[in-house]
Amino acid sequence: MNEPSVEALAQRLRALPPSIGRTRLVAVDGHAGSGKTTFAARLAAALGGAPVLHLDDLATHEELFAWTGRLRSWVLEPLARGETARYRAYDWVARRFAEERELPAAPVVLVEGVGAGRRELSPHLACLLWMELTHESSWERGQLRDGPELTDFWDGWKRAEQRHFATDPTRPRAQLLIRQCQEGYEVLPGPHESP
Repeated sequence: MNEPSVEALAQRLRALPPSIGRTRLVAVDGHAGSGKTTFAARLAAALGGAPVLHLDDLATHEELFAWTGRLRSWVLEPLARGETARYRAYDWVARRFAEERELPAAPVVLVEGVGAGRRELSPHLACLLWMELTHESSWERGQLRDGPELTDFWDGWKRAEQRHFATDPTRPRAQLLIRQCQEGYEVLPGPHESP
C-alpha cells in the first residue's frame, strides 16, 4: 500500500546525519499494543528494506526492561564500528536466548519496542518516533491480540510498563508522533524539536 506520509517520513529520515557509525538509528516507541511492530515494518519497506531490531528479542521474562547492556554490546558497539551486529533472540516459549540473528549496519536501522527511546539510548538516535495511542487503548489492543491465555503476563506487564515510563518517559523526547488512521498513518510534530 502506498502511504504518502510514511514515504515522506522515510525520505526525511534518510536525509538525517548518521547517529552511530554510518547509521541513522531510529527508535519507534510507544505503549505495548500501540502498533509499533506493524508501523516499523511499513517504514522499513518505505526505506527499501531497512533492518528492524525488535526489543522483544533482547528482553526476557525476568528482565522486561533491563536489556540495555545486551543492546549496547550486541548491537550498538558493532554498528558504531560499521559492522553487522549479531545477537541471540530470546525465545519467549523456551525462555532462553536461542536463534542467532544479524542486523546489518545499513544507512537507516529501526529499533522498535517499549522503551526504544529511553534516555540512555538518546545519544545514539537520529530520531525518536512515538506511537500516539493511550496506554489504555494500546493495552486493550495488545490483550485482544494475545488472547486470554496471556492475561497473567499482561497484568505483570502493565505494572512494569507503568514503572518504566514513570522513571524514564519517552514521549516528551519524541521528535515525531505517529498516529494510525483508518487508512495509513499521520506524522505529527512531537514535543521535542523535530529533526
